[in-house]
Amino acid sequence: MRLSTPRVRPLQDNELSDEQKEIMKPLTRNGRVFNIFRSMINHPALFRNWLAYANYVLSKRSSISARDREIAILRIGWLCQAEYEWAQHVIIGKASGISEQEIDQIAAGPDAPGWSEFDAAIVRAADDLHKDKIVSDGTWKVLTSRYNDAQMLDLVFAIGQYNLVSMALNTFGVQLDPGLQGFKK
Repeated sequence: MRLSTPRVRPLQDNELSDEQKEIMKPLTRNGRVFNIFRSMINHPALFRNWLAYANYVLSKRSSISARDREIAILRIGWLCQAEYEWAQHVIIGKASGISEQEIDQIAAGPDAPGWSEFDAAIVRAADDLHKDKIVSDGTWKVLTSRYNDAQMLDLVFAIGQYNLVSMALNTFGVQLDPGLQGFKK
């Protein structure tokens, strides 16, 4: 982790206002609430509005497959060195059909051996946006051989959303939840 202690303190259940409790209610999983949510609840209005967008990106309403989305999210999380984001999305990515080998390839980048041309282009799109703030023509051409305009919008917005989340997690010092494994050392 970049920061060993949080800059924005994650609030515990006994510290929450009624409004905050209402926002947090649907976010409880097996009696637990993730640290990202406990940190973000410090600003209820922002958190409530951000959740609507974040839920769209992660939902079945998105026009790209969960696997493709997770490749993109993991790559931008890696590029931003957002260990919390990486740890959470390794789990989600594996549930979406990404193999352990592909997790390693995501960290290695778009030129890692083993990628299909299309999967490499998803990884490269995250690299392009991170470095140049635009998807290159070559990457665009490969992606649009399979993706329509709506899918391209969803891909770019997913990468952008998780770039923002990665910056926030790193800056706020959100610590790994119990049981999460960060970057391989």
